[in-house]
Amino acid sequence: MENLRTKGGSYEQRAAEYLQSRGYEILQMNYRCRIGEVDIVARDGSYLVFLEVKYRRTTNRGLPVEAVGYAKQKKISAVASYYLMSHGCLDNVSVRFDVVAILGEDIQLFQNAFSYVGYGR
Repeated sequence: MENLRTKGGSYEQRAAEYLQSRGYEILQMNYRCRIGEVDIVARDGSYLVFLEVKYRRTTNRGLPVEAVGYAKQKKISAVASYYLMSHGCLDNVSVRFDVVAILGEDIQLFQNAFSYVGYGR
């Protein structure tokens, strides 16, 4: 059985190449901090974009984008806040949360897939 991290990494790499073909500048893959991880941090025009990559072989367990539920959105938002703070870019930065959904061989980009989910909500 293929290692899940290796398998996930290959889909994340595929997503990064797809994003680059659409004009995104990849800043960091697998950004990790004490709070959690974001698959890809990129720049798209004036936006700093935090991206989650989700893969499903079939729709038996739902669509890939549906796997990015509220708890995952909250975690990604917290990691994004930490990234912004630790990189000194809290002011004048437009942030967006996108999801790259891979279903079988098809890739779909969901820009603005969700809004920032802060603590206390």
